[in-house]
Amino acid sequence: MNKVNESAKQLADTIVEGIQEKKGTNIAILDLSKLDNTICQYFIICEGDSTTQVDAIAEGVSDYVRQQLNDRPIHVEGRENALWILLDYFDVVVHVFHKDQRDFYNLEGLWADAVRTNIENLF
Repeated sequence: MNKVNESAKQLADTIVEGIQEKKGTNIAILDLSKLDNTICQYFIICEGDSTTQVDAIAEGVSDYVRQQLNDRPIHVEGRENALWILLDYFDVVVHVFHKDQRDFYNLEGLWADAVRTNIENLF
């Protein structure tokens, strides 16, 4: 595994820890690194039960990654309505969904060729 993949893996692991701290559920990691023409190496997808929790998860991930790795997302989308917040860390893109929105957008289905890892919620 090259250096970029190692740093992306470390970032992905740190993001998952940040999600777990805010009790995000149904965490999935999609490894896109072996697919052609992808926009990043990993998608991390999770959900919250309310818009308040979705916002708290996204904020918590951003804070946790900044504290642990001194890294910030290059772009954030969706904070206004907090139904789907996207945090773009270039090699890793985080999707924090309201539980009612996740099935509708079906990112896991759209990227079905990716290797998927489900993370059991520790809480």
